[in-house]
Amino acid sequence: MKIRTLVIALALSVMLPNTVRADEGMWLLSLIGKNYQDMQKAGFKLTPEDIYNINQSCLKDAIVGLGNAGQPFWHFCTGEIISSKGLMSTNHHCGYGKLQEHSTVEHDYLRDGFWAYSMDQELPNPGLTASILVRMEDVTDRVKEVLSDEMSETDRQAAIEKVCTEIEEKAVDGTQYSAKVKPMFNGNQFFLFVHIIYRDVRLVGAPPSSMGKFGGDTDNWVWPRHTCDFSMFRIYTAPDGSPADYSKDNVPLEPKHHLPVNAGEINDGDFAMVMGFPGTTDHFLTSYGLEETLNITNKLRYEIRTVKINILREEMAADQATRIKYASKYASCSNYWKYSYEQNKALKALNTMGVKKEVEKEYMDWARKQNNPKYRRALDLIQRGYDQRKEIEAANQYIVEGLLTGPELLLQAVRVYNSLEASDNPDYAAYRDQIIDGLKTRGANFYKDYNQQTEKRVMAALFAHVYKHMDAKNMPEFLVNAGKKYKGNFEKYVEDMFKKSIFASEESFNKFMEKPSVKKLAKDPLYLAGQSAYDKYMEVNQMLPAEVEEGLQRGIRDFTDGILQINNGKKLMSPDANSTIRLTYGNVMSYQPRDGVDYHYYTTMKGVIEKEDPDNAEFNVPARLKELYNKKEFGKYTNAKGELPTCFITNNDITGGNSGSPVIDGRGRLIGLAFDGNSEAMSGDIDFEENLQRCICLDSRYMLWVIDVFAGAKNLIEEMDIVR
Repeated sequence: MKIRTLVIALALSVMLPNTVRADEGMWLLSLIGKNYQDMQKAGFKLTPEDIYNINQSCLKDAIVGLGNAGQPFWHFCTGEIISSKGLMSTNHHCGYGKLQEHSTVEHDYLRDGFWAYSMDQELPNPGLTASILVRMEDVTDRVKEVLSDEMSETDRQAAIEKVCTEIEEKAVDGTQYSAKVKPMFNGNQFFLFVHIIYRDVRLVGAPPSSMGKFGGDTDNWVWPRHTCDFSMFRIYTAPDGSPADYSKDNVPLEPKHHLPVNAGEINDGDFAMVMGFPGTTDHFLTSYGLEETLNITNKLRYEIRTVKINILREEMAADQATRIKYASKYASCSNYWKYSYEQNKALKALNTMGVKKEVEKEYMDWARKQNNPKYRRALDLIQRGYDQRKEIEAANQYIVEGLLTGPELLLQAVRVYNSLEASDNPDYAAYRDQIIDGLKTRGANFYKDYNQQTEKRVMAALFAHVYKHMDAKNMPEFLVNAGKKYKGNFEKYVEDMFKKSIFASEESFNKFMEKPSVKKLAKDPLYLAGQSAYDKYMEVNQMLPAEVEEGLQRGIRDFTDGILQINNGKKLMSPDANSTIRLTYGNVMSYQPRDGVDYHYYTTMKGVIEKEDPDNAEFNVPARLKELYNKKEFGKYTNAKGELPTCFITNNDITGGNSGSPVIDGRGRLIGLAFDGNSEAMSGDIDFEENLQRCICLDSRYMLWVIDVFAGAKNLIEEMDIVR
């Protein structure tokens, strides 16, 4: 089946055993043996024990989840260890925030790249964590012992949290590990994950952003690609090998396993698997949830962020210092701005709504035959829940995207007020100095990446957009009043706020912190606006009756349980991604997205030169790269045709969080880094499209060439195991 013509047949892919190919699914490592025969057919040469084994080194020991100290079990990206000295590769956009933090106008690592030619040049990154799986365990039976169908959802959640805490504490007692129990299949199964989490992760290298982000927003979620999307870090430990905060006495990690890097040929049809920490998918989403995604979540996110992005582009293009300050913020905003647009486009083009409705029809045919009424009422509960929360979700998008996280100062002001108020509490008197010092430090960090003109423009534009488009009855009071008083002139409103606010500049904030006063802060116009927005957010989220919210949660769980029962014994099903380590397998594979278009499975540096546009920052090419290309100085990294490959595609099932994940061949060697999906199948997080779904990968040969020839970082090449 080369194109999606048999919609009904594909619609039943969630239900029926013979329509889902092996490359769909984000599989739990401890259960991968159930997929072994399919993996062998696809070209896998190792054993399940080579992937997951708690008694000896294996591939899992080289896979790293990148997180933050405050949320170490939520992994924003994946990395892989590629040397016996803890050297780790990941995507350029995964390391982008750290490059930005270390950059100044004098040392612009975003523009120029960064390379440590010795370990003493590597840069520390406080707060960045690297998590490696120790073991995992199915604890479903233990959790379900304390649950019953008669429980309210509130009581059920309390019971789950209590027993999961007990399981987690027992799992790590007397060890240096951390543990987390994660629900699977919308609360129908539960797995324990035990990790070792390292806290000293140092920046080692990255190419210039003109290479690492080549193509920018234009090429994002698009094939063909020529983006050199990688950066490098190193994990350090205490001298005894245990996790430790940064110290000059720390030593490079000696990993249990590291991946050899394959610089050999990659062919169409070759086996490829991706191991990493995918963020979230929603393959069990119903048509009612899909309607919310299409018409509220994605639509409003795209519209609101468009306002912000247009301003940031202008501000960053006009000034280098502003570009550095806002580079990471822009990247974070723009990624899911375009994702929302492309996903909606794909969902409509692939008739995903029709797919979901056909699945629900088949489900109800099954449910009517069951003795248990919970399966028959599940979809009714789901429909009721989504219907009654439409207004709430729309209000949330406007408040969160347009007021609390669009402009930066409103939420910043609320956070400062809350911390300062806590410092005045007699119960925290002993911690007052510590709280004040913390506010000063956080303030310095905030204003380091702040430009007053940019913030004023973003704030005024977003206020105007929300005021014009949001339902007035759910609008925060400050915005209603401002719109009336200033007759829609939000530039004037924001200008007046900044004249009176201590948050308007770093100087005024620091002066206030010399003698901080909650009473004074309580009158600050930016704080009052932020608190008004936050209060309305909390109010809106209380609008959905508790019984409706509980019914929605119960309905989703029971619907998912029914799908599992329907497929029991017929085909394997993988749980939705939830930032736990997974494996997906498939093949390197070209594709035909539409009539007359046939996409090859790899690209080369020739395409970089062809795309160059000196007048477009997204397609600038460094002079050194052009010089090396013209001289054909490709080193040892060409393919059989003498080309320098840049990227390739596979049909692996990936999502956000998989960024930086290793693409591994059938013998367990690194052949590339996953960094993107393709726009034609952006519906994949909701409904996998087996004919169009592609994972876009950086070719390991391009990465090696940049390290070796372009950057001359021979020290890094020498510590890797490079095979051909």
